[in-house]
Amino acid sequence: MGDQPSYLALDFGAESGRAVLGRLEAGRLRLAEVHRFPNLPRRQGGTLRWDARGLFEELKLGLKRALEASDGRLASVGVDTWGVDFALIDAAGELLADPVHYRDERTRGIAERAFQIVPRERIYELTGIQFLPFNSLFQLLATKWSGPETLQAADRLLMMSDLFHFWLTGRAANEFTNATTTQCYDPRGGDWAWPLLDSLDLPRRLFGEIAAPGTKLGPLRPDLARQWEAPSVEVLLPATHDTASAVLAAPAESAAWAYISCGTWSLLGAETRAPRVTPAALAANFTNEGGAFGTNRLLVNIMGLWLIQRLRADAARRGRTADYDELIAAAEAAPAFGALVDPDDPAFLNPPEMAGAIDDACRRTGQPPPTTEGGYVRCALESLALKYRYRLEQLEGILGEPVEVLHLIGGGSRNAFLCRATADACARPVLAGPAEATALGNLLMQAFAHGEVADQSHLRAIVRESCPPRRYDPSEPDRWETPYRRWVELMGAGGGRGGVA
Repeated sequence: MGDQPSYLALDFGAESGRAVLGRLEAGRLRLAEVHRFPNLPRRQGGTLRWDARGLFEELKLGLKRALEASDGRLASVGVDTWGVDFALIDAAGELLADPVHYRDERTRGIAERAFQIVPRERIYELTGIQFLPFNSLFQLLATKWSGPETLQAADRLLMMSDLFHFWLTGRAANEFTNATTTQCYDPRGGDWAWPLLDSLDLPRRLFGEIAAPGTKLGPLRPDLARQWEAPSVEVLLPATHDTASAVLAAPAESAAWAYISCGTWSLLGAETRAPRVTPAALAANFTNEGGAFGTNRLLVNIMGLWLIQRLRADAARRGRTADYDELIAAAEAAPAFGALVDPDDPAFLNPPEMAGAIDDACRRTGQPPPTTEGGYVRCALESLALKYRYRLEQLEGILGEPVEVLHLIGGGSRNAFLCRATADACARPVLAGPAEATALGNLLMQAFAHGEVADQSHLRAIVRESCPPRRYDPSEPDRWETPYRRWVELMGAGGGRGGVA
């Protein structure tokens, strides 16, 4: 890839992973994907788990291919992953068991049990994190209460990205942005939420050094460096939570902007200078997670394109192979504003069949279910755009100021139907892209650590130059007013198992 130093982003998503090579050239970041692989959980003894060692083998293959493609000029490598899920290692550094998948059923009822020890309001006051059944805190408690021998044997907790960095270098560290997703971190105190952890009798030894994005962990392990003749490759911490890297790469210029990082999940929020741990944020279940350059990500999780992914899987089980473009085309041809659902209905978290779960949600709210494949997809996408509007209005209330423009980043930015629907439903411009936001943020944080990027503003200018966003202005926002009011009424009547908030 030329004479300039190259950087490697190893980007693990909840559906797939890839190795993306990048280098700066004349103010632009040039990308080359050198490896892509599926990321599929598996059942082990009735528990849904990630294949951590298998993923590390894919990581090593991506690193090998990057070394070949960069002609030995690979300066550094950094890993980003989804949040929440973690590994437990013992004092010898051995993995005790494959990490449990956040969609596993083991955390059912755990939050309510935790609230009997520490009230919900107190947990939010200490952590500023939204309440989701699969938060790391609740996963830890599930381990403590159902498999205490594992917790007793554990010496350190490492998030998924931390585990891979540990296996690359032998150094165990908890990267800041991912640590803040655990509901075990105090965003105002800037350290682990020790009073909460002590109250829940979670061992302090599990929670170690917190390292900032841009930290140089060190060189590759000697055996890996010898294997590939790569003694000079450093392992660098990007913003290891994939959303933190994606938001870092939002090509924002104005002050009044919000983002939707859209993939399997949608994360809607704003970048703030300090956490917003307020009654309004608690009431709307917004979260405060760490960002690069000392920022705070005030955001909320929305189920996202998971519904479309599972509808596609439904079709595959019936013997029909449809790519996403075909599904979107079918949605375009379906009637507008038929059935509407809450994308965050708990019934959609991991159903055996997504179409059947949508049918059940429609029946609960007195709506006829969709009757065609395109109808199901359109139901999911229009409902998602309406949920964006609902959450955006809540965000503006917490911020106390209006949002003028939405940056829709990540893989969902390629979905023109969703981008248009979001612009119309939210009645404000949508700037779509970059689709590769997470990889861009990862790579540019590495470039920052190497002195090629000056600061956050410079980083975002590089993103705008490298991947100019596509603008979608609202074309018929009035057409969405009646469906929005109908949607709010349906969800308030129990369409989301208790409402949309």
